[in-house]
Amino acid sequence: MGLKEINARVRRATEEAGRAPESVELIAVSKVQPDARVEAVLREGHRVFGENRVQEAAGKWPGFRERFEGIALHLIGPLQTNKARQAMGLFQAIHSVDRPKLARTLASLAQEAGTCPELFIQVNTGEEPQKAGILPADTDDFVAECRALDLPVRGLMCIPPVDEEPSLHFALLAKMAARNGLDGLSMGMSGDFEQAIALGATHVRVGSAIFGERDYG
Repeated sequence: MGLKEINARVRRATEEAGRAPESVELIAVSKVQPDARVEAVLREGHRVFGENRVQEAAGKWPGFRERFEGIALHLIGPLQTNKARQAMGLFQAIHSVDRPKLARTLASLAQEAGTCPELFIQVNTGEEPQKAGILPADTDDFVAECRALDLPVRGLMCIPPVDEEPSLHFALLAKMAARNGLDGLSMGMSGDFEQAIALGATHVRVGSAIFGERDYG
């Protein structure tokens, strides 16, 4: 499909929702993608990318940053506390703040560094036992806890269950964000980002529809 078509679909979705085109940021999810594909998207002018693993990002992006200006990296996968320091040096945003221990670690590192990436709290809207994220019932308290730590919480993130209607989860996330005075909504992927935009997404995470299917070898 490619970047051009996805950008056009994002614009159409924002227009249909009565929103400004710049109200939605497209994160090109480059995890496990070969460098040649990533470079092609960079050469098209895109600068906002998402990675799942700190190690992979650390190996991939320093070289690209030497050759392309203005790259913004978003961590969209789980973050281990022992990788938090490295993550804070690599990423402009972290979308997977999902437990008090991680929040406390990030707060300590932010105080030490005097800066912190933009943060999104991951909510397990489907309450799936195998999936990371704060449970919906605990979200308000966790937002308050993060704010008490002076963390820059921009919004909430979710990954709906694969076998459920995603719009129900997007609507739930939007309701929780509004209740907590948060305007950031990281939701929507290749198959459902237009539904997410209709329900208020500010960040959509699109990978295979831009780069092609991943080869995990």
